[in-house]
Amino acid sequence: MGRVSERRTRGGRGLGRARAALAVLTAAVLGVAGCDAAGGDSPAPSPSASKRSKTAPAWDTSPASVAAVGDSITRGFDACTVLSDCPEVSWATGSSAEVDSLAVRLLGKAKAPGKSWNYAVTGARMADLTAQVTRAAKHEPQLVAVMAGANDACRSTTSAMTSVADFRAQFEEAMATLREKLPKAQVYVSSIPDLKRLWSQGRTNALGKQVWKLGLCPSMLGDADSMDSAATLRRNTVRDRVEDYNEVLREVCAKDRRCRTDDGAVHAYRFGTDQLSHWDWFHPSVSGQARLAEIAYRAVTAKTP
Repeated sequence: MGRVSERRTRGGRGLGRARAALAVLTAAVLGVAGCDAAGGDSPAPSPSASKRSKTAPAWDTSPASVAAVGDSITRGFDACTVLSDCPEVSWATGSSAEVDSLAVRLLGKAKAPGKSWNYAVTGARMADLTAQVTRAAKHEPQLVAVMAGANDACRSTTSAMTSVADFRAQFEEAMATLREKLPKAQVYVSSIPDLKRLWSQGRTNALGKQVWKLGLCPSMLGDADSMDSAATLRRNTVRDRVEDYNEVLREVCAKDRRCRTDDGAVHAYRFGTDQLSHWDWFHPSVSGQARLAEIAYRAVTAKTP
């Protein structure tokens, strides 16, 4: 009886090992079949990963056409001659070799003229952006470059500045219009320059201050040499409003999967006198426009925002 039981026990263990081996072999075969079904040696993607790959749009770092909207900075105002636009040196769409604009960097010098459009308007505020976007949409650009908001702070007085709530509503309206007309277009949004920084640099030039007296951004540039408490409060109020505007630009853009900002790079850029117009010492010079083009190109071509 003991030997029979021993043989049965050994037989049972052998059968168990055989079953286990069969299970391992079956699993291996099914595993190979699963890899083949997924393609190559990679495991099949999970349903959630598959869903993400279909819904998350890939940012195209080399769009084939560019439209620009915004204000005087994008028009190259005062970069070439006094109180005049000079779009050929625009950071966004200009043809100047000194600037090497965003459009030229993305499209090449030969293609840029026929595949880029500048609908910015000197003096424009955020309320004007929807109309500019509407005009630009007719060309069906793959990338829309936006720089707007400085004129909402550059008003006759601080009380006349666009409220943050209105600024947000106007930018949201422009983005909604853009999405309605250009559902697949990418959007690059530049931050607004630090206007107080521009004042601090430009006030060192006597000619620039004379031009300021013609009514250039009086909320910041008025009484340029005054350092009393009222003037300081006024300039700081403008500075703070610009920072609030930039936060709005970031927040609204973040809600759109095909929108990128410069992450505050233009606002943080320390424009020196070489980067300021030698006509008004406030708007970007040709050199300043080139710096804006560099910042935009880095943001647009980055693999991740």
